[in-house]
Amino acid sequence: MAITFFTFSPAPSKPFLPSKPCSFNSIQCCETSSTAETVKLSQNGHVSFLEKTLYRPPTPTSTPPPRPHRIILVRHGESEGNVDESAYTRIPDPKIALTEKGKAQAQECGRKIRELIEKDGADDWKVYFYVSPYRRTLETLQYLGRAFDRSRIAGMIKEPRIREQDFGNFQDRERMRVEKTVRRLYGRFFYRFPNGESAADVYDRITGFRETLKAAIDNGRFQPPGERSPNMNLVIVSHGLTLRVFLMRWYKWTVEQFEGLNNIGNGEMIVMEKGFGERYSLLVHHTEEELREFGLTNEMLMDQEWQKYAKPGEINYDCPLVNSFFTHFDDEDGCQV
Repeated sequence: MAITFFTFSPAPSKPFLPSKPCSFNSIQCCETSSTAETVKLSQNGHVSFLEKTLYRPPTPTSTPPPRPHRIILVRHGESEGNVDESAYTRIPDPKIALTEKGKAQAQECGRKIRELIEKDGADDWKVYFYVSPYRRTLETLQYLGRAFDRSRIAGMIKEPRIREQDFGNFQDRERMRVEKTVRRLYGRFFYRFPNGESAADVYDRITGFRETLKAAIDNGRFQPPGERSPNMNLVIVSHGLTLRVFLMRWYKWTVEQFEGLNNIGNGEMIVMEKGFGERYSLLVHHTEEELREFGLTNEMLMDQEWQKYAKPGEINYDCPLVNSFFTHFDDEDGCQV
């Protein structure tokens, strides 16, 4: 747009008549000397905010960002509470520390993760960490992280939603023993500790975390600006029950299937790795024997085999659970089990 500046004097001023068509790319001042000054506006008057330029949602026609190569679930190393349950009567659960053995387990786990990633043969690999804010998980990450150079660590988030199940008041040790006995009779998933949580409560908060994580994966949040590497690896450092609930939520396992799962050991990991169709399957990294030891049934293994080849957004219409739950199918349907 052409803007004319006037000098007022007793003589009448001339009417405002722009000599050129309006332009939204510059502001042009009339000549006050022999040279006209033009100020270029590179962003058309809009202020630039850095946080708005770091991420732009993909448009329907753009190629989606590559998904992380794998999601590695790590249980914290051996803690003071694992070797002496009475520690919970003296120390708040979030402040329970690792033992020396637990620190060594965490360091060894970090070495195994690095070896696993380096076998891919990629030069641009990185790791991004999610960690429970409890002391034993934070210490696990510190010792685990010693296996990685700074250039390999893309970032980390302390995520309260992946904390340990809240067992309530640990100060009364005998009462807690009684409650845990009742839980075994009632069922591990639905039983809620007094002033604490059930596994079902953990499931609810893990559902929120899972949706956050899925959105971050779909949006390429873990990639530095301008990068689209398929060699990102997510590591989630959490607790035994929480990790089992996470897998239950991710793969839509039933309550009965959850009840049959076993805890992974301290400082050990479960690996969800991309299959041929970009979905995450436990059978890409783990053997069938390993997963059976963890507690997966035939139906769960069949689903993991499907996950190896399926694409994101696809539904398993041959879900074994459907065929085993509805028992009224005729043999002629080929669905009777």
